[in-house]
Amino acid sequence: MGRHSDHLVEGTDPGLNVGVHEPSQGTSVRPVLLIHGFASSAKLNWEDSGWVRALTEAGRRVITVDLPGHGMSTSPEERDAYSPSRIRADLLQVLQDAHVVPLATGRPASGVDIIGYSLGSRLAWEFGATQPELVHRMVLGGPGSADPLADFDLDAAQRFLSDGTPIEDPSTGDLLRMARMVPSNDVFALLTMIEAIKGEPFVPADVVPHMPLLLVAGENDNRARTLPELASLSGKAETLWLPGRTHSNAVTSREFKTAAIDFLAT
Repeated sequence: MGRHSDHLVEGTDPGLNVGVHEPSQGTSVRPVLLIHGFASSAKLNWEDSGWVRALTEAGRRVITVDLPGHGMSTSPEERDAYSPSRIRADLLQVLQDAHVVPLATGRPASGVDIIGYSLGSRLAWEFGATQPELVHRMVLGGPGSADPLADFDLDAAQRFLSDGTPIEDPSTGDLLRMARMVPSNDVFALLTMIEAIKGEPFVPADVVPHMPLLLVAGENDNRARTLPELASLSGKAETLWLPGRTHSNAVTSREFKTAAIDFLAT
């Protein structure tokens, strides 16, 4: 079992909840940054599902962060705080404050590995593409080349919250259901995030990461049907389909954890 420090990493934006989970034994292996999905949190996505424990038991130092408006992070009022570009800048600051150094230094623990899920995979894809000197390998769970948040019908969601008018678009209805499922979620902050993402839609061909990638999804994950398109953009991508799994439960798969830990250790 690893040791957990749940205070903010020194210097990081105090609005972000950042956790550092240390392995029980000292390690010279590079740390792993975990980026959760929309309407989730580091606790729900990574701790409760056993990822943090599995990684620390494998000797990895783990850095977790709650995205703005999620988990124990604050819910800023300004829309720009939720934009993917601002979040990537925040993640870079988190790594700098955690003393992650560039790969070019040649030190054993230089750089970072990243595991993202759903929205976290989109953020990781862009982060890895723009920070190649920091990112060594990445595992992207539930990824796709489409952008369901950019296609979200904000007007329909707001009408539903206001007077219960049914939402016709199934994807919008499903995402809003996810947002409301966790009692602690600030739904209006999450809608602000969607509005910000609409201003910066995901165009994966514009920014392609060139480090080794492992793309993982449940075989019944409708949101990951375009995973092969992502893989084709990279010359270093491996893919793994999890039998019987969906977008909501693939993250709990033991096969997923084992494959990710083995891939990052290669």
